[in-house]
Amino acid sequence: MQYSKPMIELVFEIRRRVPSDLKPGIKLANPELLTELSDYYKNSKDTITKALTKELMALAGGRWLEHLENPRREPGPKQVTKVYRGQVTLVDVPPASEKKIPSPSRVYRGQIVDY
Repeated sequence: MQYSKPMIELVFEIRRRVPSDLKPGIKLANPELLTELSDYYKNSKDTITKALTKELMALAGGRWLEHLENPRREPGPKQVTKVYRGQVTLVDVPPASEKKIPSPSRVYRGQIVDY
């Protein structure tokens, strides 16, 4: 996700206001940042933090604002970090219902062999 300048400032302000045990998870480099903030939003008693989180979700897009109101829905695709030759990339993981199970096949010298 691309963060705009107002979104970055809101994340910094939210990070300043949350308890110290949650601060390591609230970073711009965290791909699950908005999901963790929406979980914290439900349990928070601080109205200022709740207002800042709601404003951040509104700037992030409509589906994130809906996720605050209806937390049972999945907000978006999960992401996994992949490292290849020192380059770290984020890759979207499809939901479990969309995963395709490959059929078993044997390969001999680069050719698929039926058994």
